[in-house]
Amino acid sequence: MAARYLVTGGLGFIGRYLCRELLDQGAEVRVLDGLVDQVHGGSHPEPEPGVEAIVADVRDAEAVRAALDGVDGVFHLAAEVGVGQSMYEIGRYVGANDLGTAVLLEQMIARPVPRIVVASSMSVYGEGLYRTADGRRVDRARRKAARVRAGLWEPVGPGGEALEPIPTDEEKPVDLASIYALTKYAQERACLIFGDAYGVDAVALRLFNVFGAGQALSNPYTGVLANFASRLLNGERPLIFEDGAQKRDFVDVRDVARAFRLAMTEPRAAGEVINVGSGRAYSVADVARIVARALGKDIPPEILLKARSGDIRNCFADIGKARDLLGFEPRHRLENSLDGFAEWVLASTATDRAAEMRRELERRGLVT
Repeated sequence: MAARYLVTGGLGFIGRYLCRELLDQGAEVRVLDGLVDQVHGGSHPEPEPGVEAIVADVRDAEAVRAALDGVDGVFHLAAEVGVGQSMYEIGRYVGANDLGTAVLLEQMIARPVPRIVVASSMSVYGEGLYRTADGRRVDRARRKAARVRAGLWEPVGPGGEALEPIPTDEEKPVDLASIYALTKYAQERACLIFGDAYGVDAVALRLFNVFGAGQALSNPYTGVLANFASRLLNGERPLIFEDGAQKRDFVDVRDVARAFRLAMTEPRAAGEVINVGSGRAYSVADVARIVARALGKDIPPEILLKARSGDIRNCFADIGKARDLLGFEPRHRLENSLDGFAEWVLASTATDRAAEMRRELERRGLVT
């Protein structure tokens, strides 16, 4: 008999790709999604053909109880997403992410499943991993506010020495720099603690910057590529905080969906925290130019030379653990995977809210 899975947040960007991945493997899929206006724009997207959809908030215990009936595993993707917004809509983020996870786990006590895979985030690392010129590992690099205000963007070592960013592995201690990061860490820890207590295999996937067709173009707190594309589609320059040289890892949503499926079925993943990224580093300014070229727009980014509270400088993934435990290897690279994304963007409409987001952050003193 085919396995049946529950995907919370299954009508969202990553959730829809995961549903497609599971259906292609012959699984039955049920989704629970609250259809948050900021993500869905008030629309009611149709689920993938063959997917059973329950429209309800993950904090609705009765709906969650019904959604868990007869499932063989849970993918927990439901969450509020956005570093900047989390710094002032604190109750919203803690409520949706932490309380939502708590309600789900509580309902799983009476309806246990063999495994839960939860979507965590690279944001839990804070700054990524660094090393000194003589090769020493620095896993707690932090930027001082005074240096950032002076435009000295890169973190330095305890003695003021220069540091080189290197791929971040799962052994790096977490260093929570935003409310969003705090909630994502709480989600992953809650699932792992629950799993130990109740004999449920739990796996946490720390996702890096996910991109692909179908992202919410009108949500300024969503992925970087979608933000850039929304600006470009409206003839505006992409907004980049700091100097644009900060480095990130961008991973295709199709690869992310496959990683989730592998995490559900691979026995060795049980109890593990695993990075899911491309394993490559890209400067944010270069990404803005790559997106502009893909869209056929000759519009350079606007470098703001200002920093957002909660932002970090460099973080990109070491994916060795995903390779070893999941057999995961990215199949789609940013530089050669944007044709479908660009085609979808050019056929879409988007309300550009990036300037609105910037003003909101500045009004609250969260931009320096």
